[in-house]
This record gives sequence, structure tokens and C-alpha cells, in this order.
Amino acid sequence: AAMLSRLVSRAVVARPAASASTPVLASMSTSMSMSTSASSAASSATASTSSASTPTHPSKELITYLTLSNISDNPGAIKKKRRIGRGIGSSKGKTSGRGHKGQKARAGRGVHPSFEGGQTKLYKRLPKRGFTNVHGEDMVPVNVGTIQDYIDMGRLRVPSSDNGEEKEAPPLTIKDLVDAGITNSTSVKHGIKLLGKGRHRLRSPIRLEVSRASAKAIAAIESVGGSVTTVHYNRLALRALLKPEKFDGTTTDEDDDEEDGDGIGGGGKRKIVPRRARPPPKLMPYYTSYDKRGYLAPEVQLKRIEERLGKVSVADDDDDDDDTTK
Repeated sequence: AAMLSRLVSRAVVARPAASASTPVLASMSTSMSMSTSASSAASSATASTSSASTPTHPSKELITYLTLSNISDNPGAIKKKRRIGRGIGSSKGKTSGRGHKGQKARAGRGVHPSFEGGQTKLYKRLPKRGFTNVHGEDMVPVNVGTIQDYIDMGRLRVPSSDNGEEKEAPPLTIKDLVDAGITNSTSVKHGIKLLGKGRHRLRSPIRLEVSRASAKAIAAIESVGGSVTTVHYNRLALRALLKPEKFDGTTTDEDDDEEDGDGIGGGGKRKIVPRRARPPPKLMPYYTSYDKRGYLAPEVQLKRIEERLGKVSVADDDDDDDDTTK
């Protein structure tokens, strides 16, 4: 359109007197205006068509995902600490808030919290009470009610005779209580003491071997047909009881011969399980008392001898019956 207008202006300037060319120029300008209007109409029609074909959508919310690149604390969550000794603008310059000289202005300053200006401290004015027994033996308390609960859960076996025979099963020891989860082996430093809490729930006749036992616990267990024996364990014997894996390879020569099958011992190195030491003199009255059911009490030892003799007599009777049938 600009080029056509320039050509028209040049033509007008070149032929000012040509009257015949006036209709031509008029027709050219008319055609130019018509083409311009047609192009504008076409463009408006195209715009209207595109707007009609493209549906309008509501504005969508912009979602920002939380990533390591844009994660940050909330505004005001972090407050820069005041740096001391950085001039008066920080309000903690020069002496850094400690003042001039003195004990509190030095490095490692201050006094003990219990300092009272030089007078006798409170913890020194209070009297002393009691003492710590360096020879004391701390026992782990276990109640008879707890033992019954573990029996009901099936985590602790009840010693009973094998296959209905007269032979009695070995009693429950400290290791059985530890294996059941009543306590752990690291807590047992000197032994376990049996207490009578929960004795109204006890109904299983159990046989126990523990370090100590209260009178109520003994009465409760014996009332349901069980028995209690207090046994002394020194530190080494207690370790051998609770952790027998530390003493592996405790086989005798006869066991080696049976395993080899040739009657000749293996000759290997063997670890020996330590035996229980006898109680020290200060504990001897406890373990020789029948009221405490001590294993060294004459009544307890006599009962054990009778049980052994009964087993031997039963075994002899069985042998006689076998010989008679043969």
C-alpha cells in the first residue's frame, strides 16, 4: 500500500496537466482502499474464527512442587545470633558485655553454682546419712506371679516326670528364667531372689533352684505341690550357668571314644566347666538353714539322698522284672 501511494504521488507530480489520467488515478486509489478494507475484514474474520474455534478455559492454579532447590525455612524462623566483640554497632563490642576486669571478665570465668560468697556451702552443711555396702550382693527380684504368667504364655516349661515314670525332671534354674525372658543375663550379677508377689495366681507345681527366696514365696510354691531350693553361685559358676557357650568342648574321654568308635580317645584340648564354690562363712548360715531351704541344710540333703535311693530301688526292681520275664 505504501509503494502504491508513492507511485501515485509520483504520477501526479509528473503529469499535472493530464486530465485524462485523473479517472485512472481515482480508480487506483479506490481499488487500494477497497483492498485495504478487504484485508482488514479478512483479518477480523480470521480472528473471530480462531476465537470461535479455540474454547476459553478458566484460569488454572499454578502448582509449585517442593524440591531441594526451593526448600527453605519459614520467614523469621532463623534469627542471626549477635556477634560479640565486633564494634559498638552490635551493642556487644569492646568488653563483649562482660564489663571491666574481675573474675567474671576473665576466660573460664564464673564461680561454681554452689558458691555462696564464701560461707559454707549447703551440701556441706547437711549431715551424712547411711553408707554404701561394698560387700553387698544385689539380687534380681522375680515374683512367683510373674513365673506363673510366663508358664501360662508357654514361655516357661513346668518340670514334670518323663513319660509318667517316677523319675523327676530337673528343676528350673536361673538359666531357664533368663531364657524365658523374665530377665536378661547381664542384669544377673550375683543371682535371683524369689519373692511372693502374685502368689494368689500361682497354681502350677514347679521346682526351682534360685539364689535366695522369701518365706512367703517358699510357702506359696510348696502349697501347690512345688519345691524351692536356694543354691549359692559364685561369679564364675554363675557365668558358666548362664553362658555355657563360653565353655564349649566339655566332652569327656568316654564321649570321645563313643564318637570315634575305635575306643581311642581323641586327645584334643578340652575346656572344663568350673564347679560351684562353697558359700563363704558369712553366707553359710543362710544355705544351711532349712527355713531358707538351703541346699546344704541336712533336711534338704537327706531328701535328695532318699530320692536317689528311690531311683536306684526302682531301677533294681525294673531289672528284676526283666530277668523274671526272660
